[in-house]
Amino acid sequence: MCGIAGIFHYETVKPVDPKRVEAMTLALAHRGPDGAGVWTAPGVGLGHRRLSIIDLEGSPQPMHSADGRATIVFNGEIYNYRTLRRQLAQDGAKFLTEGDTETILAAWQKWGPDCLSRLDGMFVFALYDHDRRQLFIARDRLGVKPLYLAHLPGGALGFASELKGLLAHPMMRREIDPLAIEDYMTWGFVPDHRAILKNVTKLPAGHFMLLDHGRPLPEPRRWWDVSFEARAKGKTADRSAELLHLMREGVTSRMVADVPLGAFLSGGVDSSSVVALMSEASNRAVTSCSIGFDVERVDETAHARKVAELFATDHHERIVSADQFGEIDRIASIFDEPFADASALPTLRVCELAREHVTVALCGDGADEAFAGYRRHLFQLREEQARSVLPARLRGAVFGALGKAWPKADWAPRPLRAKTTLLSLAESGESGYARALAILSPELRDGLYGDALLKARGEYRAEQPFEQLMRDAPARSGLDRAQYADLKFWLPGDILTKTDRTSMAVGLEAREPLLDHRLVEFGASLPQRERIRGNDGKWLMKHTMERYLPHDILYRKKQGFVTPLAQWFRGPLADEARRIASSSLLVDSGWFQRSALVRLAENHIEGRSDNCRTLWQLLMLERSLRHLRPSA
Repeated sequence: MCGIAGIFHYETVKPVDPKRVEAMTLALAHRGPDGAGVWTAPGVGLGHRRLSIIDLEGSPQPMHSADGRATIVFNGEIYNYRTLRRQLAQDGAKFLTEGDTETILAAWQKWGPDCLSRLDGMFVFALYDHDRRQLFIARDRLGVKPLYLAHLPGGALGFASELKGLLAHPMMRREIDPLAIEDYMTWGFVPDHRAILKNVTKLPAGHFMLLDHGRPLPEPRRWWDVSFEARAKGKTADRSAELLHLMREGVTSRMVADVPLGAFLSGGVDSSSVVALMSEASNRAVTSCSIGFDVERVDETAHARKVAELFATDHHERIVSADQFGEIDRIASIFDEPFADASALPTLRVCELAREHVTVALCGDGADEAFAGYRRHLFQLREEQARSVLPARLRGAVFGALGKAWPKADWAPRPLRAKTTLLSLAESGESGYARALAILSPELRDGLYGDALLKARGEYRAEQPFEQLMRDAPARSGLDRAQYADLKFWLPGDILTKTDRTSMAVGLEAREPLLDHRLVEFGASLPQRERIRGNDGKWLMKHTMERYLPHDILYRKKQGFVTPLAQWFRGPLADEARRIASSSLLVDSGWFQRSALVRLAENHIEGRSDNCRTLWQLLMLERSLRHLRPSA
C-alpha cells in the first residue's frame, strides 16, 4: 500500500523537474512511511511512497522491468500475483524481485492493456513504456484505490493518489468548481465524476488511460463493469455453497502479507463474517480490533466481544468519547475535498487502534452494496412494486400532493416521517432512489444557495448523473439499478474514500475481501428473493453464515458507527453552527444566503428542527475550503 504521483507532458516533450515530483510524493508521506523514490526521463516523471507489505526489502519503486523497457509506480496489492508470475515465467519472463509490482510490468509487456482483466486486486498504477513512449494509468474494478488527475499549464497531466499530492505542484490552480458544491451539498461527498477544483478530475473505477507524447489527452476507457442482467438458476443450497466458497477465496487471498495482519470487528454481519472465515483459515489467533463509545445506546462492543470470544481472537478494544469534534480540522486535512460522512471520525479511531497491533487489516466493506443490505434497498423494492401497479399520472397527482403537504417531522417516530417516501412514490424509480440517497433535496438546497451559486449551477442538478447512471445500468429491475448505482457511485465516492483516507492517514493497509470482483459479480446474478426476503437484506449471505455466527449477530438491527451530531450542535458546537452563518468562505462568495444559514442554525439549536446533517455538511465544507486555500 503506497502513494503515487507523477507528471506527463502530452503536448511536447519537456524536462520534468525531479524536485517537483519529490514534493508531490512528500505530501503523500503518510501513505508510505517506509520508503520513497523518484524517476524522471524526457517528458515524464514518476514518484512513489512505500508502505512495505510484501517482499519488504526487494521491491523498491519506481521499479524498472527486468529488461529496462518499462517503469512503474504502483499503489495497492495484486492478490493472484504468484499465479500470474508462474504463468509469465513459463512464457519466458524474467524476475528480479519476489513481489507483485514486477508482475504487473511483465503482464503489461505480454498482454498490454488486456493485462488488467487478469489482475485480481486493488490498485492504481502508472506505467511508462520506454519503447512506445506511452504512459498507461489504470484503476481497479471497484475503485478501492484513488487517483486524482490535474491539467497543468504547458500541456502536462499531473496525477497523485490524493489531492494534496497535486496541491504540492507550484503550478496548480485552486479554483473551486461550483458544480462540485452542488454535488457535495446533495450527497455529502464529491462524486468520482467531479472534483472540488475545476482543473482536477478523478480516474473512474474500472477505467484506464493510454497517453502519448504529442497527442491530445484521451478520454478514460472502461475495462470492467458489473452486470445485473443475468439471473442464476438452480437450487438455493447450491448458490449458498458457491457463495461460501467465494467468500473463503476472497478472505484467504487477502491474508497474504509479510507483516502483521488483523481485522476490524464491529460485531455486525460483514466484519463478523470476515473474522469467522479468517479464523477458519488461520493457524493462529486472528487479531481483531473494535472501538466503542461511552454512550450505551451507540456502543457495539458487546456484540464485537461476543464474536471475538466465539472465535478466540486476540481482541483489542478501546472506548472513546462520543465527543470527537476536536478532530474536525484533522478530518478536513485528511480528506482534502469536503467529506460529510461523520462516521469518518470513529473509522479513524479504529484505524489508529489497529495500527498499534498490525500493518494490514481486513474489513467488511462492500457487502451491503453487493448483496442489498441497506434499508433503502428494501424501500426501493417495495416502492417499485407500488409503482408497477399504479399509473404514473395517478402517482404524481396523489403522492406528489401528499408529499408536498406532509410536514418534515424530524421529531416524529420513523413510521410517521413519510415525506420522502411520498415524494419518491410520485417520481420515477431513478428519481425516487436519488431522493432517498440525497442528504438535501433540490428544494432544500435551493433555499440555502445564494445568487452566485444558483447562477453558476444553471440547469444542472446533482441528481442528473446519478439518475442517468441508473437508467443506463445493465439491469432488469429497480433493485438491480439501485445496487448498480451504489456500486458505481456511492461505494467509491463515500465508503471506499472513507476507508482509504483514514487507514492511510495512519499508515495502515485496509483490504476489502467482500469486494472481490467475483463475489460482486455473483451477487449481481442472485434472484431478488435471495437478496431481500421479508424485511431482511443480504438474505443469502446471512443464511450461508448461519453455520458460523449466532442468530442475534446475523439478524439484529443494522447500526453502524454513530456520531451524535444533533447533540453536538445543540451543545459544544452551537457556536460553530452560528459561526457558519458569518463565514466569509461560504457567504461572501455568494454561494449561500446568510439569513438562510442563520435560520438553519437557530432552528436546530432551539430544537425546532433537526438540521444536524446539513450543519455538519456546511462545517466540513468550510473547514475543507480553509485547508484548500482556493484562489479568488
